Amino acid sequence: MGEQTRVNDFAMRIATVNGTGSASANGMLMQAIFRMGIPISGKNIFPSNIQGLPTWYEIRVNGAGHVARKADFELVVAMNAETYARDVADVAPGGWLLYDSTWPLDPALTARTDIHYLGVPFAQLCTEKFDGARTRILMKNIAYVGAIVALLDLDMEVVRGMLEETFAAKRHLIDANLVAIGLGADYAREHFECPLPIRAKSLHATDDYILIDGNTAAGLGCVYAGATVGAWYPITPSTSLFDGFTKFCKKFRHREDGKANYIILQAEDELAAIGITIGAAWAGARSFTSTSGAGVSLMNEFIGLAYYAEIGCVLFDVQRVGPSTGMPTRTQQGDILSNIYASHGDTAHIALFPADPSECFTMARESFDLAERFQTPIFVVSDLDIGMNDWMVPKLQWDDAYRPDRGKVLSAKQLEDLEAFYRYLDVDGDEIGYRTLPGVHPKGAYFTRGSGHDKYGKYTEDSAKYVEVVDRIKRKIQSAKTKVPQPVIDRDPGEASFGIVSLGGCDGAVRESVAAYRAAGVAVDYMRVRAFPFPDEVEAFLREHEHNYVVEQNRDGQLHRLLLLETGIERERISSVVDYGGMPLSKAVVMQGIQRVRGNGDARESTGMLPKMKGAQA
Repeated sequence: MGEQTRVNDFAMRIATVNGTGSASANGMLMQAIFRMGIPISGKNIFPSNIQGLPTWYEIRVNGAGHVARKADFELVVAMNAETYARDVADVAPGGWLLYDSTWPLDPALTARTDIHYLGVPFAQLCTEKFDGARTRILMKNIAYVGAIVALLDLDMEVVRGMLEETFAAKRHLIDANLVAIGLGADYAREHFECPLPIRAKSLHATDDYILIDGNTAAGLGCVYAGATVGAWYPITPSTSLFDGFTKFCKKFRHREDGKANYIILQAEDELAAIGITIGAAWAGARSFTSTSGAGVSLMNEFIGLAYYAEIGCVLFDVQRVGPSTGMPTRTQQGDILSNIYASHGDTAHIALFPADPSECFTMARESFDLAERFQTPIFVVSDLDIGMNDWMVPKLQWDDAYRPDRGKVLSAKQLEDLEAFYRYLDVDGDEIGYRTLPGVHPKGAYFTRGSGHDKYGKYTEDSAKYVEVVDRIKRKIQSAKTKVPQPVIDRDPGEASFGIVSLGGCDGAVRESVAAYRAAGVAVDYMRVRAFPFPDEVEAFLREHEHNYVVEQNRDGQLHRLLLLETGIERERISSVVDYGGMPLSKAVVMQGIQRVRGNGDARESTGMLPKMKGAQA
């Protein structure tokens, strides 16, 4: 097997056992490559139990900056005997399998002649060097990092510097980790040709970037937006959003006298969490909750109350695989319709769809402004891949000049000058009534109506008066389409063969697919939807093309359905391309999906084949 050197363009997968401390080792490996200035992305594929089941960590190194998951791996590190068969199968032809040779591989596993087997006796090396079973397990993970350092030609000084930072107060841990890294690296250099044809080379492409997960970025965005009340109930994969918000509040949310200027409540369930959120918003605080699809289902009745009573608050839905408990540690986009139409009766909610942690940060801020401007619940719809995995994004920008948009709130003086105040009366013709905060002025008192009410806030069962209110609310929500984040549109300079539409975490895989199509001479336009209600540009883009492919991660094509429901586009102009197995999206899956719909064969990423397109060469 002859290999061609590939610098900064490969993917690796590390197979371990959950609960053995491998997460720290894998994180250190990813950070080391990032600090070498090389674009990188990581995907943690982990089980939903606490300990004992297989877990995989996938790292993609790509000098061109592509961050989507790859479907196969040039290097697989097999440290879990239970998954050896799968790990061997996942090595790309011509690739390498690094495994613990303390115990010999079953001959059936060495049958592949198109890959290289690299055996390092990690367990034996650590048993000879370290005392204690737990220490040996932990150090074995660090030892495989050392082998990878040698095999991929990583900068050892960068790794050493990271250890110095991590264990600055514990010198003995620095020394132990350096010994373990040395064991793996020295063995690899003595027994294999290092570096491999796949290797890393320092760049300066990450100088203006950071590694951060979407939940942490969203938590910081809530602080930036001025949120002071958060209520939540633990649920994977949204819990870490409140972990981040709590951490940042402890650092930044204090009054001059040192007392905390925030309230964070872990409620007894999701119902209580959304109830607290709505109550705090009614009282004038910027408040929010975070959950996943199962939590949104439980919150539906309260969401309808906030919609009809016109109380602005924010809900972060970090989606996972459903229905029911589903696969709680896998990613999906299955809550699109349940978010948009949450609650019984006629509702339609404003929703934002971030594509990465950077937008989790910016859209967190935007969501609070929208909530108070339009006096309604706002959904920020993320997913597990965005929320819990580390992404390389531009450094987050904090503008000290930012001031929250509190919307139409009457002051005590304004109330004093009014003849009378009516909460649900549209006096400006913009479909939005003025609101008041409790205790500001006696004239500002009103009944908050979740029951039938007229535009003056009085209880009613009169059909015409009820219709007048709910029709205004519908127009109010529709009017937000000019204020929500607008779609991102990438048009090919030539005449596009077709359009691709997507949202959220699909973006990286779709953009990489678009680049592949264009490199093959196939002109393609791409639009990423960023919010609902859909701005006018969304339908306009669909009408530019004879056919559009809507790429999303759910079984039923929920974005596809929403486009049919909420625009005037003809059914024959858009087709659904879905992937819903719970894994982050890859270019191969996108292109194969589009090809299946077109009915012209398939596209194979591993061989570089592109689907045959009418009027274009593959």
